[in-house]
Amino acid sequence: MNSTDANATADDSSAAPRKSSLRKRLVVLFTIGLLLSGGVGFYVYFWLTHPIGSGPASPAVAAEKFDEVWSERPVVLLGFGDSITAGFGASPGKSFFKRLLNNPDDEFADVQGITLKKVLPNIEGNNIALSGSTSIEMVDILLPKLETYPEETFGIIVASIGGNDVIHMYGRTPPREGAMYGATMEQAQPWIENYDQRLTSILDEIASHFPGGYHIFLMNIYDPTDGIGDVFNAGLPAWSDALQVHGAYNEVIEQTCEERADTTLVDIHEEFKGHGIHSTQFWRPFYHSEDPGYWYFDNLEDPNDRGYDSIRRLMLNRMADVLPGKL
Repeated sequence: MNSTDANATADDSSAAPRKSSLRKRLVVLFTIGLLLSGGVGFYVYFWLTHPIGSGPASPAVAAEKFDEVWSERPVVLLGFGDSITAGFGASPGKSFFKRLLNNPDDEFADVQGITLKKVLPNIEGNNIALSGSTSIEMVDILLPKLETYPEETFGIIVASIGGNDVIHMYGRTPPREGAMYGATMEQAQPWIENYDQRLTSILDEIASHFPGGYHIFLMNIYDPTDGIGDVFNAGLPAWSDALQVHGAYNEVIEQTCEERADTTLVDIHEEFKGHGIHSTQFWRPFYHSEDPGYWYFDNLEDPNDRGYDSIRRLMLNRMADVLPGKL
Protein backbone atom coordinates (compact mmCIF):
# COMPACT_ATOMS: atom_id res chain seq x y z
CA MET A 1 0.00 0.00 0.00
CA ASN A 2 1.40 3.39 -0.92
CA SER A 3 1.29 6.44 1.33
CA THR A 4 -1.67 7.91 -0.55
CA ASP A 5 -3.82 4.85 0.09
CA ALA A 6 -2.85 4.84 3.75
CA ASN A 7 -3.87 8.47 4.17
CA ALA A 8 -7.23 7.84 2.47
CA THR A 9 -7.94 4.92 4.78
CA ALA A 10 -7.12 7.04 7.82
CA ASP A 11 -9.46 9.83 6.61
CA ASP A 12 -12.32 7.35 6.06
CA SER A 13 -11.91 5.81 9.50
CA SER A 14 -12.00 9.23 11.24
CA ALA A 15 -15.01 10.43 9.20
CA ALA A 16 -17.18 7.49 10.33
CA PRO A 17 -17.02 8.39 14.04
CA ARG A 18 -17.74 12.04 13.17
CA LYS A 19 -20.88 11.06 11.21
CA SER A 20 -22.02 8.73 14.02
CA SER A 21 -21.49 11.49 16.60
CA LEU A 22 -23.47 13.97 14.48
CA ARG A 23 -26.35 11.49 14.16
CA LYS A 24 -26.41 11.01 17.92
CA ARG A 25 -26.47 14.76 18.50
CA LEU A 26 -29.35 15.14 16.04
CA VAL A 27 -31.30 12.34 17.74
CA VAL A 28 -30.74 13.93 21.15
CA LEU A 29 -31.77 17.37 19.89
CA PHE A 30 -34.85 15.91 18.18
CA THR A 31 -35.82 14.05 21.37
CA ILE A 32 -35.37 17.19 23.48
CA GLY A 33 -37.50 19.12 20.97
CA LEU A 34 -40.27 16.53 21.21
CA LEU A 35 -40.15 16.59 24.99
CA LEU A 36 -40.23 20.38 25.08
CA SER A 37 -43.10 20.66 22.61
CA GLY A 38 -44.96 17.93 24.46
CA GLY A 39 -44.37 19.69 27.75
CA VAL A 40 -45.59 23.00 26.35
CA GLY A 41 -48.64 21.29 24.86
CA PHE A 42 -49.34 19.55 28.19
CA TYR A 43 -49.12 22.85 30.08
CA VAL A 44 -51.24 24.75 27.57
CA TYR A 45 -54.03 22.15 27.58
CA PHE A 46 -54.14 21.34 31.29
CA TRP A 47 -53.50 24.85 32.65
CA LEU A 48 -54.48 27.39 30.00
CA THR A 49 -57.27 25.70 28.02
CA HIS A 50 -60.78 25.76 29.44
CA PRO A 51 -63.21 23.77 27.25
CA ILE A 52 -66.78 24.57 28.25
CA GLY A 53 -68.36 21.37 27.03
CA SER A 54 -72.00 21.09 26.08
CA GLY A 55 -75.29 19.63 27.21
CA PRO A 56 -77.02 19.74 30.59
CA ALA A 57 -75.02 20.65 33.67
CA SER A 58 -75.39 18.84 36.99
CA PRO A 59 -77.25 18.07 39.16
CA ALA A 60 -80.29 16.23 37.85
CA VAL A 61 -83.63 17.75 38.86
CA ALA A 62 -86.18 15.61 40.71
CA ALA A 63 -88.81 16.04 37.99
CA GLU A 64 -91.53 14.12 39.86
CA LYS A 65 -91.63 16.90 42.47
CA PHE A 66 -92.91 19.27 39.80
CA ASP A 67 -95.80 17.13 38.61
CA GLU A 68 -98.44 18.89 40.74
CA VAL A 69 -99.19 22.52 41.55
CA TRP A 70 -97.71 23.61 44.88
CA SER A 71 -100.00 26.59 45.46
CA GLU A 72 -102.46 28.87 43.68
CA ARG A 73 -101.70 31.88 45.91
CA PRO A 74 -99.83 34.96 44.64
CA VAL A 75 -96.06 34.49 44.80
CA VAL A 76 -93.16 36.79 43.96
CA LEU A 77 -89.70 35.53 43.05
CA LEU A 78 -87.32 38.23 44.28
CA GLY A 79 -83.72 38.38 43.03
CA PHE A 80 -81.35 40.10 45.45
CA GLY A 81 -77.59 40.43 45.36
CA ASP A 82 -74.73 40.78 42.91
CA SER A 83 -74.01 39.85 39.30
CA ILE A 84 -74.66 36.13 39.76
CA THR A 85 -78.30 36.82 40.60
CA ALA A 86 -78.42 39.65 38.05
CA GLY A 87 -77.29 37.14 35.40
CA PHE A 88 -74.20 38.91 34.10
CA GLY A 89 -72.56 36.94 31.30
CA ALA A 90 -75.61 34.78 30.52
CA SER A 91 -77.06 34.50 27.02
CA PRO A 92 -80.53 36.03 26.66
CA GLY A 93 -83.04 34.08 28.74
CA LYS A 94 -80.40 31.81 30.29
CA SER A 95 -79.63 33.38 33.66
CA PHE A 96 -80.64 31.11 36.51
CA PHE A 97 -83.30 33.64 37.59
CA LYS A 98 -85.02 33.68 34.20
CA ARG A 99 -84.74 29.91 33.80
CA LEU A 100 -86.47 29.40 37.15
CA LEU A 101 -89.52 31.08 35.65
CA ASN A 102 -89.39 30.09 31.97
CA ASN A 103 -87.60 27.58 29.79
CA PRO A 104 -85.56 29.07 26.95
CA ASP A 105 -86.47 27.91 23.43
CA ASP A 106 -83.55 25.47 23.30
CA GLU A 107 -84.09 24.02 26.78
CA PHE A 108 -82.56 20.65 27.65
CA ALA A 109 -85.00 17.75 27.46
CA ASP A 110 -84.50 16.66 31.07
CA VAL A 111 -85.78 19.99 32.45
CA GLN A 112 -88.23 20.94 29.72
CA GLY A 113 -91.41 22.15 31.44
CA ILE A 114 -89.82 22.14 34.92
CA THR A 115 -90.26 25.73 36.08
CA LEU A 116 -91.70 27.59 39.03
CA LYS A 117 -94.53 28.82 36.81
CA LYS A 118 -95.67 25.24 36.37
CA VAL A 119 -96.06 24.61 40.10
CA LEU A 120 -96.85 28.21 41.11
CA PRO A 121 -99.10 29.54 38.33
CA ASN A 122 -99.55 32.93 40.02
CA ILE A 123 -95.86 33.75 40.38
CA GLU A 124 -94.18 36.90 39.12
CA GLY A 125 -90.52 37.85 39.07
CA ASN A 126 -88.76 40.95 40.38
CA ASN A 127 -84.97 40.95 40.12
CA ILE A 128 -83.29 43.94 41.79
CA ALA A 129 -79.79 42.41 41.93
CA LEU A 130 -76.96 44.77 40.95
CA SER A 131 -73.83 43.57 39.18
CA GLY A 132 -70.64 44.46 41.01
CA SER A 133 -72.33 45.28 44.31
CA THR A 134 -70.76 44.40 47.65
CA SER A 135 -72.72 43.58 50.78
CA ILE A 136 -72.06 47.15 51.99
CA GLU A 137 -73.50 48.62 48.80
CA MET A 138 -76.51 46.32 48.98
CA VAL A 139 -77.44 47.92 52.30
CA ASP A 140 -77.20 51.40 50.81
CA ILE A 141 -78.58 50.76 47.31
CA LEU A 142 -80.68 47.59 47.16
CA LEU A 143 -82.53 47.48 50.47
CA PRO A 144 -84.19 50.89 49.83
CA LYS A 145 -85.59 49.43 46.57
CA LEU A 146 -87.58 46.74 48.38
CA GLU A 147 -91.33 47.10 48.33
CA THR A 148 -93.60 45.66 50.98
CA TYR A 149 -95.95 43.02 49.57
CA PRO A 150 -99.53 42.35 50.67
CA GLU A 151 -100.25 39.58 53.15
CA GLU A 152 -101.70 37.26 50.52
CA THR A 153 -98.36 37.22 48.67
CA PHE A 154 -95.64 34.70 49.48
CA GLY A 155 -92.02 35.65 48.79
CA ILE A 156 -89.32 33.39 47.36
CA ILE A 157 -86.00 35.19 47.62
CA VAL A 158 -82.87 34.04 45.74
CA ALA A 159 -79.70 35.82 46.84
CA SER A 160 -75.94 36.05 46.28
CA ILE A 161 -74.35 38.28 48.92
CA GLY A 162 -70.67 38.78 49.65
CA GLY A 163 -68.63 37.46 46.73
CA ASN A 164 -67.52 40.90 45.63
CA ASP A 165 -66.42 41.76 49.17
CA VAL A 166 -63.77 39.06 48.77
CA ILE A 167 -62.55 39.54 45.20
CA HIS A 168 -62.63 43.33 44.75
CA MET A 169 -60.43 45.16 43.74
CA TYR A 170 -58.39 42.30 42.26
CA GLY A 171 -55.21 43.55 43.92
CA ARG A 172 -55.26 46.90 42.16
CA THR A 173 -55.75 48.78 45.44
CA PRO A 174 -54.68 48.06 49.03
CA PRO A 175 -57.17 45.68 50.72
CA ARG A 176 -60.02 47.25 52.67
CA GLU A 177 -63.47 46.27 53.90
CA GLY A 178 -65.65 45.52 50.90
CA ALA A 179 -62.59 45.06 48.67
CA MET A 180 -60.42 42.55 50.52
CA TYR A 181 -58.33 41.10 47.70
CA GLY A 182 -54.80 40.58 48.99
CA ALA A 183 -55.64 40.90 52.69
CA THR A 184 -54.05 38.73 55.33
CA MET A 185 -56.40 36.74 57.52
CA GLU A 186 -55.50 39.02 60.41
CA GLN A 187 -56.45 42.12 58.39
CA ALA A 188 -59.67 40.54 57.20
CA GLN A 189 -60.92 39.24 60.55
CA PRO A 190 -62.80 42.40 61.67
CA TRP A 191 -64.28 42.78 58.19
CA ILE A 192 -65.49 39.17 58.30
CA GLU A 193 -67.14 39.82 61.67
CA ASN A 194 -68.84 42.92 60.26
CA TYR A 195 -70.05 40.86 57.29
CA ASP A 196 -71.58 38.33 59.67
CA GLN A 197 -73.66 41.04 61.33
CA ARG A 198 -74.44 42.77 58.03
CA LEU A 199 -75.68 39.57 56.38
CA THR A 200 -78.13 38.93 59.22
CA SER A 201 -79.37 42.53 59.03
CA ILE A 202 -79.89 42.26 55.25
CA LEU A 203 -81.87 39.04 55.55
CA ASP A 204 -83.96 40.45 58.41
CA GLU A 205 -84.76 43.55 56.36
CA ILE A 206 -85.79 41.49 53.34
CA ALA A 207 -88.01 39.34 55.55
CA SER A 208 -89.81 42.37 56.94
CA HIS A 209 -91.21 43.14 53.48
CA PHE A 210 -93.11 39.83 53.24
CA PRO A 211 -95.75 39.78 56.00
CA GLY A 212 -97.58 36.96 54.21
CA GLY A 213 -94.64 34.56 54.45
CA TYR A 214 -91.38 34.00 52.60
CA HIS A 215 -88.33 31.79 52.26
CA ILE A 216 -84.76 32.76 51.33
CA PHE A 217 -82.41 30.66 49.19
CA LEU A 218 -78.90 31.96 49.82
CA MET A 219 -75.90 30.93 47.71
CA ASN A 220 -72.44 30.55 49.16
CA ILE A 221 -69.34 31.70 47.22
CA TYR A 222 -67.73 29.43 44.62
CA ASP A 223 -64.01 29.18 43.90
CA PRO A 224 -62.73 29.36 40.28
CA THR A 225 -59.42 27.79 41.42
CA ASP A 226 -61.22 24.59 42.50
CA GLY A 227 -59.87 24.88 46.04
CA ILE A 228 -56.21 25.20 45.03
CA GLY A 229 -55.94 28.96 45.52
CA ASP A 230 -53.51 29.64 42.67
CA VAL A 231 -55.24 32.81 41.49
CA PHE A 232 -52.08 33.84 39.59
CA ASN A 233 -52.84 31.04 37.11
CA ALA A 234 -56.07 32.90 36.39
CA GLY A 235 -54.16 36.10 35.64
CA LEU A 236 -54.61 37.75 39.05
CA PRO A 237 -51.95 38.75 41.61
CA ALA A 238 -50.93 36.01 44.03
CA TRP A 239 -52.82 36.04 47.34
CA SER A 240 -51.47 33.74 50.04
CA ASP A 241 -54.50 33.94 52.36
CA ALA A 242 -57.16 33.80 49.65
CA LEU A 243 -58.58 30.41 50.60
CA GLN A 244 -58.71 31.32 54.30
CA VAL A 245 -60.59 34.58 53.71
CA HIS A 246 -62.89 32.94 51.18
CA GLY A 247 -63.51 30.02 53.53
CA ALA A 248 -64.32 32.35 56.42
CA TYR A 249 -66.98 34.12 54.35
CA ASN A 250 -68.52 30.78 53.41
CA GLU A 251 -68.52 29.72 57.05
CA VAL A 252 -70.53 32.85 57.88
CA ILE A 253 -73.03 32.08 55.11
CA GLU A 254 -73.40 28.44 56.06
CA GLN A 255 -73.73 29.18 59.78
CA THR A 256 -76.33 31.85 59.06
CA CYS A 257 -78.38 29.37 57.04
CA GLU A 258 -78.14 26.77 59.83
CA GLU A 259 -79.36 29.27 62.41
CA ARG A 260 -82.32 30.56 60.39
CA ALA A 261 -85.41 28.47 59.70
CA ASP A 262 -86.31 30.93 56.93
CA THR A 263 -83.05 30.50 54.95
CA THR A 264 -81.75 27.55 52.93
CA LEU A 265 -78.17 27.20 51.73
CA VAL A 266 -77.64 26.68 48.00
CA ASP A 267 -74.16 25.15 47.84
CA ILE A 268 -72.71 26.38 44.55
CA HIS A 269 -69.20 26.16 46.06
CA GLU A 270 -69.27 22.36 46.12
CA GLU A 271 -71.17 21.94 42.86
CA PHE A 272 -68.76 24.17 40.91
CA LYS A 273 -65.61 22.48 42.29
CA GLY A 274 -63.84 20.81 39.39
CA HIS A 275 -65.43 23.14 36.85
CA GLY A 276 -62.94 25.98 37.36
CA ILE A 277 -59.52 26.70 35.89
CA HIS A 278 -58.31 23.16 36.65
CA SER A 279 -61.30 21.33 35.16
CA THR A 280 -59.22 19.36 32.60
CA GLN A 281 -56.69 18.05 35.15
CA PHE A 282 -57.70 14.40 35.37
CA TRP A 283 -55.30 13.62 38.23
CA ARG A 284 -57.13 15.92 40.66
CA PRO A 285 -59.58 14.41 43.18
CA PHE A 286 -62.29 16.83 42.03
CA TYR A 287 -62.03 15.86 38.33
CA HIS A 288 -65.40 15.14 36.68
CA SER A 289 -64.70 12.52 34.02
CA GLU A 290 -68.33 12.61 32.85
CA ASP A 291 -68.26 16.39 32.39
CA PRO A 292 -64.96 18.26 32.83
CA GLY A 293 -66.51 21.43 31.41
CA TYR A 294 -65.56 24.93 32.52
CA TRP A 295 -68.54 26.78 34.06
CA TYR A 296 -67.21 30.33 34.38
CA PHE A 297 -67.62 33.37 32.16
CA ASP A 298 -64.71 35.27 30.59
CA ASN A 299 -64.34 37.54 33.64
CA LEU A 300 -63.83 34.55 36.00
CA GLU A 301 -66.30 36.07 38.49
CA ASP A 302 -69.57 34.98 36.94
CA PRO A 303 -70.96 31.74 35.51
CA ASN A 304 -71.31 31.01 31.81
CA ASP A 305 -74.53 29.48 30.46
CA ARG A 306 -73.66 26.01 31.76
CA GLY A 307 -72.85 27.46 35.18
CA TYR A 308 -76.17 29.27 35.29
CA ASP A 309 -77.89 26.04 34.28
CA SER A 310 -76.30 24.32 37.27
CA ILE A 311 -77.41 27.05 39.68
CA ARG A 312 -80.96 26.84 38.31
CA ARG A 313 -80.95 23.08 38.93
CA LEU A 314 -79.60 23.46 42.46
CA MET A 315 -82.26 26.08 43.19
CA LEU A 316 -85.10 23.95 41.84
CA ASN A 317 -84.07 20.97 43.94
CA ARG A 318 -83.77 23.03 47.13
CA MET A 319 -87.08 24.75 46.42
CA ALA A 320 -88.83 21.43 45.81
CA ASP A 321 -87.60 20.24 49.21
CA VAL A 322 -88.78 23.32 51.11
CA LEU A 323 -91.59 25.23 49.42
CA PRO A 324 -94.48 22.76 49.11
CA GLY A 325 -94.59 22.42 52.91
CA LYS A 326 -94.34 26.18 53.44
CA LEU A 327 -97.04 26.98 50.89
